[in-house]
Amino acid sequence: MTLVGQWRDLQPKLPDGWSSAALRLQFDDADRAERAAALLGPAQPFRAERTLLRFRVARDGSAVGPDALTRLLRRVDDAQLGGALTLGETARAPERVQRATTSLATAWEAALAGLPADWSDVYAEVELTSTDFLERAAVLCVQTNPRRDGNRAAFHFRCARRSGYGVSPEMARRCFERCDAEKITGTVRVLRVLCDSRLVSTQGPVWMVGGRNV
Repeated sequence: MTLVGQWRDLQPKLPDGWSSAALRLQFDDADRAERAAALLGPAQPFRAERTLLRFRVARDGSAVGPDALTRLLRRVDDAQLGGALTLGETARAPERVQRATTSLATAWEAALAGLPADWSDVYAEVELTSTDFLERAAVLCVQTNPRRDGNRAAFHFRCARRSGYGVSPEMARRCFERCDAEKITGTVRVLRVLCDSRLVSTQGPVWMVGGRNV
């Protein structure tokens, strides 16, 4: 059987979710092994013995992929070098842990619930799960006057509970409900808070972050 045929027979034996596998390629003599090693160059074969080549195949980019290996083995078949291909140890891809997602509106309510009872002003952050959400979230949250945080998938905003500069907590929640309706996900956290601030000829407190007024 050709090496390509042997490889096709081995693939169903790989475990579900495999990420990489070791392969052994045995030849009848050292000359054939040497010629095959040259033809399999991109797979970086290791000559474990005079007539034995070892190399890996992977689906995670750490080694040559299954389709590329098929093409390389076809070169060896075209050279009529023969060989016996066997499967070694395999590795599985780590299981993805799905993070629990909370709606932005719920996250906002939870953030406010952790504040002192007499809070008056808040400087907060919305961190989105993808930069793809940024543009649309900024539109939906325009009443919060969102300000980007560098290259992060995040923006900052101010909230005033009674009066002064900043969106009201109720309006902020309405903005986040719009995002939830369009399945925009992320987290909301309070960065800074003032309690019982009083306005005297001003629109609100001045926040200094990183040497800048925000």
